[in-house]
Amino acid sequence: MSRSRGVGQRISLGAAFLFYGGALVCLGLLGYWLGDLGSNHAIIASLGAALVFFIGAGVVLHVMGLANLPNLSFNREDEPPPGA
Repeated sequence: MSRSRGVGQRISLGAAFLFYGGALVCLGLLGYWLGDLGSNHAIIASLGAALVFFIGAGVVLHVMGLANLPNLSFNREDEPPPGA
């Protein structure tokens, strides 16, 4: 049974795509500056670390946004109370 996502899950999924975009920006800058600065420069190391962070956080947020969570509210109307 599929249910609609909550507000938090929609925000999480949107944030995941923003983080993927940040990873693409870091990857582009890394490729652009790698030839000019060399692989031992601090900017290159920082962009590599940011790339790993953005990808990792994006994956976690993506999984949170797509999780099939049960409805845990107390006022569910879809199931009658026991004995009714």
